[in-house]
Amino acid sequence: MPDLVSEPAPPALVQQRDHLLQVLASYESAAVALSGGIDSTVVAQAARMALGDRAVAVTADSPSVARRELDDARRLADWIGIRHVLVRTEEFANPEYTRNDGTRCYFCKDELYSQIERLLPQLQVQVICSGANLDDQGDYRPGLLAAAEHRVRHPLQEARFTKADVRSLARFWGLPTWDKPASPCLSSRLAPGVAVTHERTARIEAAESYLRDLGYRECRVRLHEGELARIEVPAGTLLRLLEPTVQQALVRHFKDLGFQFVTLDLEGFRSGSLNTLVSLELRNQFSPR
Repeated sequence: MPDLVSEPAPPALVQQRDHLLQVLASYESAAVALSGGIDSTVVAQAARMALGDRAVAVTADSPSVARRELDDARRLADWIGIRHVLVRTEEFANPEYTRNDGTRCYFCKDELYSQIERLLPQLQVQVICSGANLDDQGDYRPGLLAAAEHRVRHPLQEARFTKADVRSLARFWGLPTWDKPASPCLSSRLAPGVAVTHERTARIEAAESYLRDLGYRECRVRLHEGELARIEVPAGTLLRLLEPTVQQALVRHFKDLGFQFVTLDLEGFRSGSLNTLVSLELRNQFSPR
């Protein structure tokens, strides 16, 4: 199977690539849950290479998905040349999702995979697959339990890919987002116990867009009780936000959006920081067996 760039790949990467393609070829047909992130994009590219027209990418459209992520998914599917379907998911209609007690991701993925399952006969594919990699096994991921219940396959895990391996293959393949920072759904920015609403996810999207306009590729705006915004940016860039003109404009903009308090996390940017607020009981209950 030809690669997308001309330079030779390291032998270990060639072996990993071939293993991934073999895993996907064994499915015979697949619907890839494409979020627009680098992991699911690599799976979509590999599925297209291994399965041709028997592969399709499916992207969820809901208020928890930033519009730029939806646009990225469309562009990437077109760039790869894979069939692409948008499916409207209704997790916001589920009170078990919106109450946000730490298990929200389970109900989100359950809704997504249920919607994709209904489409399988129409899409003429048999297997749903995700972009989960080996590193995801070491984090709190209730969505993986939903995936197990829907018999979703994880080709990156089956082919023993870590996050670093995924980026290496994406770079070799010339995927335009090989170095894209992780960008989980907007609802993941809400602290456990803060109810998920359309207004809050839209507000967070606007706040993070403001930070990106300031030049921050990696950033999070976490929403805590009392409409408190906790801003995470890389630790080495914290001082820039404290420059008087930047600070004053930022606080004014965030309060105009509807935040009551605006804080800067001195520990800096880190993925999954809100997982520390999830109880051990829920972690055990919503972890794959």
